Order: sequence, then structure tokens, then C-alpha cells
Amino acid sequence: MSQKKIIIAIDGFSSTGKSTVAKQLAKQLGYIYVDSGAMYRAITYFAMTNGFIDENGFDVDGLISKLEDIHVSFKFNKDLGFAEVYLNGINVEKEIRTLEVSNFVSKVSAIPEVRKQLVKQQHQLGLQKGIVMDGRDIGTVVFPDAELKLFMTASAETRALRRYDELKAKGDDVSFEDVLNNVQERDHLDSTRKDSPLYKAEDAIEIDNSNLSLDEQFDKILKLVTMTLED
Repeated sequence: MSQKKIIIAIDGFSSTGKSTVAKQLAKQLGYIYVDSGAMYRAITYFAMTNGFIDENGFDVDGLISKLEDIHVSFKFNKDLGFAEVYLNGINVEKEIRTLEVSNFVSKVSAIPEVRKQLVKQQHQLGLQKGIVMDGRDIGTVVFPDAELKLFMTASAETRALRRYDELKAKGDDVSFEDVLNNVQERDHLDSTRKDSPLYKAEDAIEIDNSNLSLDEQFDKILKLVTMTLED
């Protein structure tokens, strides 16, 4: 593979497998993988455990006042083969993947001050190139000059089924209806928020993976990466 290093920005709706393919690409290319969604989940988990957000309300000002004290980092786990998420030095990889966190993450990530703080951290991560980052606004806001931008999509039902299977496999007691409602609500919140809404960048390549296997999707995307590196 070429010595040239690029930034690969992968955006798209929730549960489209963005992080799965981003991890595969990073491993194949020897790049650093940054899961931006996990960064927002970590801040959401911080907000939940510190009493800033629950079913009864959201103390936005309280969370904003603590943003300077929140540090999200990634540490590679050799046994797992991917980087785990740390919140202020504590491994929170498992804690941030629950449906409870999923239910609040779009509200937290809609706060402009939260996005500003994390975009600042993400810019630092991208200075050396050679990274794959996935999220909702990577190709539009974080890295508008990324050499390759992908936009992942799939039907809401397909995505809800994937998420449902994932949660059940972890032993979570969830219903398909609750997961589908969560996916649809997150789509709406992500697409309509005022600050950095989810939309496809003009120069992004859309990948609808409703009917693609993981291998088919990876092969298709790897060809796009190879073409970009050869340009």
C-alpha cells in the first residue's frame, strides 16, 4: 500500500455499522481509529452519572460548566484488537454502549458547547493524518478536507434489528419496538438539530448497506480507499 497517508471520514445514521468498517479499515491500513460517537457517549455517560440528565430533565448549564474537566481518550487493547474508550482515565467501553446511554446521547450531542469541545479534541487527533474517524459530522464539520468521505445508510428496520441482536447478545433485556423507536428518534434528532446536523457532504460517497454483507461492504470501501491513495 502507498506510503501516502489520508484522513477517512465516515458519517451516517446510527447502527449503520460505521464503527465496524472503520475499525476494519484502520487495522488493514495501519491507521488510528477514532470512534467519535463513543466520545459523545462518554460525555453522555458522564452527564448521567453526575446527575445532569435523566428521564425527568437535563441540566444543560451544569454539564457545560464541567466540560473542561472531561477528557476522553482511546487506548488500544491488544487482546480485543481495537481501542477502548476511557473517560478521565477510566475504561468505560462497556458502560457507554447501553440503551440508556443511547436514549440520551442525541440530546447531549445537540449541545453546541459539547460539540465544540469534542471537535477541538478531534482536530488534535487528525494532525498527523493516517486516521479513520466515524460519526455524524466528520466529513462536514470536523474534517471537511478529508481525502475520502463516506456516508453510510440503511433502512431504520434493518438498523434496529442489528442493534437489537447486538444488545440481546450482550444479555440486555430489550424489545425490538423500543430499539426501533430509539433508532427513529435518534435519526430525527440527529438530522434536525441546529448545530452540525447529520447530512451527506456533497463530495461524500453514499454506501447503502441494507443488503450488503460485511465482507461485500468492506471490499467495496477498500477499493475506494485504494483509488484515493493512488490519486
